[in-house]
Amino acid sequence: MKDADRTVPAEHCLRIDPALTGRRLDQVLAGLLPEYSRSRLQRLLDQGLVLVDGRTRRRRDKVRGGEEIRLKLVPEPCNLCVAQPIALDILFEDDQLLVVNKPAGLVVHPAAGNRDGTLQNALLHHLPQLDSVPRAGIVHRLDKDTSGLLVVAKTLLAHKSLVDQLQRRSLYREYRALVQGILVAGGTIDAPIGRDPLHRTRMAVVSGGRPAVTHYRVRERFDAHTLLAVRLQTGRTHQIRVHMVHIRHPLAGDRTYGGRPRPPQGAGVRLTEALQGFPRQALHATALGCDHPLTGTAMHWEIPLPGDMHVLLNLLREHDGPKRLSKKGP
Repeated sequence: MKDADRTVPAEHCLRIDPALTGRRLDQVLAGLLPEYSRSRLQRLLDQGLVLVDGRTRRRRDKVRGGEEIRLKLVPEPCNLCVAQPIALDILFEDDQLLVVNKPAGLVVHPAAGNRDGTLQNALLHHLPQLDSVPRAGIVHRLDKDTSGLLVVAKTLLAHKSLVDQLQRRSLYREYRALVQGILVAGGTIDAPIGRDPLHRTRMAVVSGGRPAVTHYRVRERFDAHTLLAVRLQTGRTHQIRVHMVHIRHPLAGDRTYGGRPRPPQGAGVRLTEALQGFPRQALHATALGCDHPLTGTAMHWEIPLPGDMHVLLNLLREHDGPKRLSKKGP
């Protein structure tokens, strides 16, 4: 539906095909209006914004076929988020998608303590029409102090497609993570994540938490640290940080989950100060892949490490000297 590519129409008027007799109303709507997520259509039903032959109906009601549907579309607010002229590092943009390289220190969504100055504020300034797309098109997030790639949906069609890919776990996300300690091989962490019962501002591996799966492989080993390539199968809050501390290899620089920095034995002043003063978790979203919402073409983007992680890794390599050649992972 071309109208939905740019703006949200005020109303749809549809006729249910008799071949759909006996199907749930929310299922029928999802098939008739594929540019909207099923969860959004269910909310519209619950709010009484969908009329079937002039009457409101429940999402689970069965259709008879031939009914007329009138659906009122109300734009979903971006939490009163206002447009702000904040610079964006854009790697790719077409009429459906936008891929940005988020710097460390930039919050993704407005929240308590960060009401503005976020990526969402910047996106609304760059593309005012994003005010009609849920969360200004942001379908996945990075922590404030994690740098790297984010994909943004510019239309409702693209938003639904990306959300579906996330749910199918086909949206590819790979990170570089510098962790404390030496890992001899890669592996998979399959451990549920939920709110930490002792520290409510933190997440933890807990019984009854949401399923969370993280895959990792060794890229480079140092005397007291390991550089990992990490791939997310799920996308829980703080997932990589929580899973790494769960296997006793917290991220370098992570004051929330990692505790005090541990320089390698014999580290010089520069390396010691760099590790102790590293201002964030050493985590960077380096690669991203998805299927294009319109064409289905496989898309892939990749960026190098940011300057702060690059400097830190070079200091670790200098400390290791010639020994480093035998420590590279696959």
